[in-house]
Amino acid sequence: MNKNLPKFDPPKKLQLFLWYAIAAIILIYIYQSFAKFPSETISYSRFIQLVKANKVKKVSIGRSYIKGSYAVDGKNSLFSVIKVEDKNLVNLLLKHGVEVDGVISSDWLNNLIFGWILPFGILFFVWYMLSRRMKNSSTSIFGFGKGRFRIYTNQRPETTFNDVAGEKEAKEETSEVVEFLKDPQRFKRLGGRIPKGVLLVGPPGTGKTLLARAVAGEARVPFISISGSEFVEMFVGVGASRVRDLFETAKKMAPCIVFIDEIDTIGKSRAISSVTGGNDEREQTLNQLLAEMDGFDSSGGVIILAATNRPEILDPALLRPGRFDRQILVDKPDLDGREEIFEVHLKKIKLAGEVDSRRLAQQTVGLSGADIANVTNEAALLAGRENASDVKMKHLEEAIERQQVGLERKSRRINVNEKKIIAYHETGHAIVAEMVKFSEPVQKISIIPRGLAALGYTSQRPLEDRYLMRKDEIMDKIAMLFGGRVAEEIIFDDVSTGAQNDLARATDMAKSLVTRLGMDDTVGPIIFDDIQKFPLRTPYSSAYSDISEETKKIIEKSVQKILSEARSKARKILEENRDELEQVAKLLMEKETLSGDDLRDILNKKKEEKETTV
Repeated sequence: MNKNLPKFDPPKKLQLFLWYAIAAIILIYIYQSFAKFPSETISYSRFIQLVKANKVKKVSIGRSYIKGSYAVDGKNSLFSVIKVEDKNLVNLLLKHGVEVDGVISSDWLNNLIFGWILPFGILFFVWYMLSRRMKNSSTSIFGFGKGRFRIYTNQRPETTFNDVAGEKEAKEETSEVVEFLKDPQRFKRLGGRIPKGVLLVGPPGTGKTLLARAVAGEARVPFISISGSEFVEMFVGVGASRVRDLFETAKKMAPCIVFIDEIDTIGKSRAISSVTGGNDEREQTLNQLLAEMDGFDSSGGVIILAATNRPEILDPALLRPGRFDRQILVDKPDLDGREEIFEVHLKKIKLAGEVDSRRLAQQTVGLSGADIANVTNEAALLAGRENASDVKMKHLEEAIERQQVGLERKSRRINVNEKKIIAYHETGHAIVAEMVKFSEPVQKISIIPRGLAALGYTSQRPLEDRYLMRKDEIMDKIAMLFGGRVAEEIIFDDVSTGAQNDLARATDMAKSLVTRLGMDDTVGPIIFDDIQKFPLRTPYSSAYSDISEETKKIIEKSVQKILSEARSKARKILEENRDELEQVAKLLMEKETLSGDDLRDILNKKKEEKETTV
């Protein structure tokens, strides 16, 4: 909500007049009410008794009441009685010599109050309250064009670069933004131009929003924050109006930082919109944003920060120099970055002395900063569930497994035959992973179900972060994926449905070798399936729609050949190590979980026995 919007308050004189008028009406009504009725009100039956006793001298009959006087012990007293429908009343009064007259009731004040003043007063009060709320709300019909941005001035974010870990290069790039705001003349004297916009790009959970808040905290300038989805409404022109309001507010508050989160909501490429069905309101909003950034003078000390995890769909006009001059990648952290992030979050929980942040970083390859924050929080919850005095390494490792594989489901009952199949399946994966040349060491083998579908799993621990892979390494990974299915073939002479996911992953990797990486000798160094050129391809669309049927057959044969070679390699390894396969599988059925060291101890022992025998 825009905190700078003026509040709707009527003039002080009008407020006093309203209060005086209400008080006067109440006093008049009270006076009239008490003036109508004498000090004594009697019941109708008591009134009839007095009439029959000839004590009533005179009555005045009104529309809703009867009033008069009666004599008791020689003293006249006034009375009033609520009128009751009685056809014989007048005859009774005349019979007993009572003087009767009628009273014309005047209810003008009641009619005025209850018929006019009160209804219109209620309507005015309702209108006043709604108007006040609408004037202070950007969601009303009076505030659709007003921005829904949040402004932090005195209560700006307290986040600093010390709170951001694992993104050294991104921090260095964004720290220059702080310098631009603190000392712009330092760059202008050399002829430099302060960038108009900085786009933070990266996967979800890597800390883009956190980095923007850190920039605001370090620069100590007002921080205006808004999400891209808050620009667009069902009414045409609202988004463009809010963009104008945002930039007008930013100019008034300069120097300041404007942060637009999830800018892809309004910055989607117009070419994509024309293919999938255009959205006029979104395009108008984008056009207004482009126009505002064009006419925007960054020398005033206003810098636009934006964040997105889908840069490939942004409109090229938004990314050109002069709008978002600088694009900063906020990627998933490497090994050192993950260690730094763990150290930041581990400070917030009570730890045992055994916790090793480096070892935790090695076990969390591919996790983002948000994932690591969730791991530490989950570990603290696990320790609290056990009523432990501090968070130990086992709690953190269990939290990592929950993050990577899923929640442990010991309640799922698995019969003995299926448990045996799962044990041999996972052991097959583990032994092939240990025996091939290019593979990460096995960290854990388990046949305890986890998550939605995993009946067992084999986890590996990368020794280092890798950014490139050779063909031999990919082939070894495919062979490892076949290890479970091949182990079932060797032991049970049959296969189960448990290898479905392994086959899907192996097939996808083989297709990548042929069609995306150009590593197949038969097909050659050519790419047929360039995903980057077709970001809108659906899972059901053909990946090879622009190639001939003959080439498709060659690709399919090459994929089948790769899968067949990997399967043969896995079968050869497991047949040569069948004794180890059976020993590890039986031990796994007994303990349900084995560490990688347990596996290697058995393999090394068997290897020594074979060498001694030879």
